Amino acid sequence: MNRKGDKPLVVGLDIGTSKVTALVGEYAPGEPVEVIGIGSHESRGMRRGVVVDIDTTVESIQRAVEEAELMAGCEITSAYVSISGSHIQCRNSQGVAPVREGEVTQADLDRVLDAAKAVAIPSDQRILHAVPREYVLDNSQEGIRNPVGMTGVRLEVHAHLVTCTQSAAQNITKCVQRCGLQVDELILSALASSTAVLTADERELGVLLVDMGAGTTDIEVFVGGAVAHSASLPIAGDKVTEDIAHMLRTPTPYAEEIKVKYACALAQLARAEESIQVESVGDRPPRRMPRHSLAQAVQARYEEIFELVQAELRRSGFEQRVRAGMVLTGGAAKMEGVVELAEEILQMPVRIGIPQYVGGLGEVVGNPVHATGVGLLLMGARMESPKKRATLPTAKVGGVLGKALKWFRGEF
Repeated sequence: MNRKGDKPLVVGLDIGTSKVTALVGEYAPGEPVEVIGIGSHESRGMRRGVVVDIDTTVESIQRAVEEAELMAGCEITSAYVSISGSHIQCRNSQGVAPVREGEVTQADLDRVLDAAKAVAIPSDQRILHAVPREYVLDNSQEGIRNPVGMTGVRLEVHAHLVTCTQSAAQNITKCVQRCGLQVDELILSALASSTAVLTADERELGVLLVDMGAGTTDIEVFVGGAVAHSASLPIAGDKVTEDIAHMLRTPTPYAEEIKVKYACALAQLARAEESIQVESVGDRPPRRMPRHSLAQAVQARYEEIFELVQAELRRSGFEQRVRAGMVLTGGAAKMEGVVELAEEILQMPVRIGIPQYVGGLGEVVGNPVHATGVGLLLMGARMESPKKRATLPTAKVGGVLGKALKWFRGEF
């Protein structure tokens, strides 16, 4: 494989409910991340973002990682891993610390963020992220983005804390480690997706990001350039498939196929005379049914999901401050008519978010399915940059020949 010198690599592992995707990117300071490898395998060991079968999940991760290694021509040793599910909770917290040297340094920022993290959380939970929203220096200046270098005595931070249950985090980590990989960092799926699909203007104006996967619909609200609310709803694309399977009395794999091929989220888009063929259960012959009634069932479920999203936005208290509207991403956002339906229910402009800020494989860059994976690469590259690369290689080049030989022998 033709490689561009010795650029450091970063790996994103998106462990979803319907599939596991591994992305390999290479990056250099000041350049966009280049996606050079992708591996994907269906996932059966997850339900609504949580591990329910370790062995099956381990196998899915292994297959996805091997495929990505083969394509990128490298050996993956660690990855930035996604986590979501309805166990995710958030709160906004404040911390105060004195400025030690009279001038704010990075150490002061770390200290004041630690102070914001010192809140009482249940013993079965842990803090996943503490994101600074804004700083206040000596009560005088509101909303400072980066106070490093400023003079002052008292530094205050307004931070957004995201928590998850210990067990959910440990089970995902265990699955990744069983594949012989290290977890560089667990990252909230929706936070990763937002990094890949939102523009700076949208964050500034206030935007609602909705990442609709198979098992969960993840929500992030950005206000004034920073994240202000996070949530994960346990209802998404799989529920639509279940509805179709139930209504048509057809096995789930066929229902998924029908959803992808024929479904739309707005009944008026399906013409009355259109019909589709439906496979039956057992040895019964296939039947035909109008596409319009399929669209009605799908629309009803999408309406329910968007109403839950709206309720969550109201609960956050930031509804009036979301001026840039909603950005919809994830696999379930690819359905025809979904933007029009969302605009109708939420009464705000809606667009489909596709991964930006990366180069490389076209199948990844233009596809909302890969929003989380690309976000993991971007956040990973940002976190790696200050580190000394020599101490912790994220993925080391080599072992390609061995992999190829194994593949030819059918051991893959």
